[in-house]
Amino acid sequence: MSRQRPVPSGAAELARARALLTGGPAQDAYASFRLARDLLSDDAGLVVAATRGAALAAWAAGDHAACLAELATAAGAPAPDTADDVVALVTDYLTGLRALLELRITDALGPLRRVVAQGSGDERPEALHHAAVAALALGDVGTACQVGARALAAARAHAAAGLRAAAGPGRRNTAAHHHAVLALAASVDGAAAEVAEHAAEALKAARRHGLEQTRTLAEWALARADLGQGRAEDAVARFGALVSPGPGGGHFALRPLLTPGFVEAAVLAGRAEAARPVLGELEIWAKLDLDDAAAARLTRCRALMAAHDGDAESAGHLWARALELHGDGCDSFERATTQFLYGRWLRRRRRPSQARRQLREALQAFERTGAAAWAGQAADELRAAGESAGAAASGIPPVATVAPSSSLPVTAGDTRDGTPLDRLTPHQRRIARYVAEGATNREVACRLSLSVRTVDHHLRNIFAALGVRSRVELTRIVTG
Repeated sequence: MSRQRPVPSGAAELARARALLTGGPAQDAYASFRLARDLLSDDAGLVVAATRGAALAAWAAGDHAACLAELATAAGAPAPDTADDVVALVTDYLTGLRALLELRITDALGPLRRVVAQGSGDERPEALHHAAVAALALGDVGTACQVGARALAAARAHAAAGLRAAAGPGRRNTAAHHHAVLALAASVDGAAAEVAEHAAEALKAARRHGLEQTRTLAEWALARADLGQGRAEDAVARFGALVSPGPGGGHFALRPLLTPGFVEAAVLAGRAEAARPVLGELEIWAKLDLDDAAAARLTRCRALMAAHDGDAESAGHLWARALELHGDGCDSFERATTQFLYGRWLRRRRRPSQARRQLREALQAFERTGAAAWAGQAADELRAAGESAGAAASGIPPVATVAPSSSLPVTAGDTRDGTPLDRLTPHQRRIARYVAEGATNREVACRLSLSVRTVDHHLRNIFAALGVRSRVELTRIVTG
């Protein structure tokens, strides 16, 4: 006779659900929270806690209907009788997410902004996690990436031998999320190896535990890295899977943020028609006025489509309008992307003088933001538009310095078109400065949330690019 599994106590099941939420399959956590709620029906406070947990699990799993149902249930329950700042943060977080899903944007802004402000200054993994997700919900990818970097830096400060503080029992999912946002940050200013490393760490847990939001972020990072390297076909394939609604697509809350990248990749790959159906969702997102840069990105997408259709007059007006919408205080990388694509179009329209102006400003902005791969593409376009490498630099590294190669012989102290450090990418310069300050490779790895092997690889390339053979010689160049 088979023995039946004993019915757990409500408290034990709630503890199990919480452990699953941060370190196990999201759908299992959701089911466990619901069971705990049934078992705890006579304890109003724990019922609320279980309902909130179920909402968080459904969000992580990308289950739109379940998430909205649980958020509505949680909203109808009495507020917890406590002044705990963590409870207040979670209350704002869930309130903001519910308002966002119900398209009550005005009601969503205040709570989500408070979560970003409070959580990003915290050291607790869950607080930082909520802050990163809230920033993404507001369309603020930059802040989400900064919070992810802080989260893993804090984890490493408490665990020098890896990610035990964030990736041990009960922390694997949190660590995976932060690796995903670091991959997204690295897809702009880091090397391809760094993107791949963070994305791989994120996807290990995301695929095993059904973490759709984390998986979407990691795949987005890989797609954006493909785009930065000029691999439009690869990028459109990755983006295409993520913007598809339904099972297998990306997380429902992130699709509007992914759409501009998909449109850009599709047009550059000669597959513009594949992008036309998704513009509607981006138009709805822009009308919500939640994301300050959404209108500019939408207008850029329309310009790309008009250019593809051969409507030069409309395309020209749309490019100019996109830059106007970006303004001077908007995301520098987004504005530079628009200028780069505009300049690229102008060059192909045989308007080299106008193209050079846009491409020059794009190159300078990409260099300021550390977007090395995009800077390389912009400099290539500038040269094709008739500007020499030296003139294109305008005080910033020429394109040959964007991706140094050990096959180029360089002697120590050789400045060529600039200072020796100009031969490094922004990411390599950061590593060089840490080494010059006396940091070991392991310490550099901890500071930048990389593996020691990746730092070793970067350092070999730095030595080759500068023509040095020791850390002492490197220090002389950095400090000299």
